[in-house]
Amino acid sequence: MTATATTTAGATGTTGTPGTTRATPPARKFDASRLLPLIGPLALFLVWDLTVRLQLVSPVLLPTPGAALAALAKGMAGGPLLTDFLASLNRTLQAFLIAGVIGVPLGVLLGSNEKAYRSVEFLIDFFRSTPSSALIPLFLMIFGVTDMNKIAIAAFAAVLVILFNSAYGVINARKQRVMAARVMGASRWRIFKDVLIWESLQPTFVGLRSGVSMALVIVIVAEMFIGSDSGLGNRIINAQQVLNVRDMYAAILAAGALGYVLNILFLVLERRVVHWSGR
Repeated sequence: MTATATTTAGATGTTGTPGTTRATPPARKFDASRLLPLIGPLALFLVWDLTVRLQLVSPVLLPTPGAALAALAKGMAGGPLLTDFLASLNRTLQAFLIAGVIGVPLGVLLGSNEKAYRSVEFLIDFFRSTPSSALIPLFLMIFGVTDMNKIAIAAFAAVLVILFNSAYGVINARKQRVMAARVMGASRWRIFKDVLIWESLQPTFVGLRSGVSMALVIVIVAEMFIGSDSGLGNRIINAQQVLNVRDMYAAILAAGALGYVLNILFLVLERRVVHWSGR
């Protein structure tokens, strides 16, 4: 009897109490789709490398990808590039915080009163469509050649994007939810606080994500063409003037990496905060 039970248990792959089975967890298969984001960068560096090797562009003007990446790694490991990277990051974050503090509340308030928004819609769209770099001389006259100049013009560019998206989110809130709140007797303040603000979160995050990217772009441009002794823009233009192409491309890659990381951080934050999006 005991031998039979033991034989049965061994045949069925059980352990412990006879008659019970332990399921074997299925082997995890490698998901090749996770590698898809790598295809673009690899293709870019491959084309870049072939361009240099085939001498389609002079090596004096275009280093190999390996040389540019080596300069990037060396500079970010405590070299001058890291100092400039942190300077640009600091200016970008300051400009973005100013834009967010002004743009989000003002956008929500304007969006909650459509007549008020329509009265300033032309100004918002006009300045939003005007290249912010064209206003650099104006900001130079106001703030002079200072860090505040770079931060102010970047904040101005970002605040328009954030304000527009926040107002758009409130104006285009789902009418069914607003009507349901009114039917249930909610006051205008309750509708604003409990419906409109929450409905505006998704477009507001879109505006914040676009705003931080805009702030970075304007900061880099301002560092290039407004007197500056630090920042990635300053490093790029200085390296270009002395044909130090390795440092120039390393700074360009650092600026691109900074913009990409900021965008990813806001995407992750948006998914955590606005987790009900699309429902």
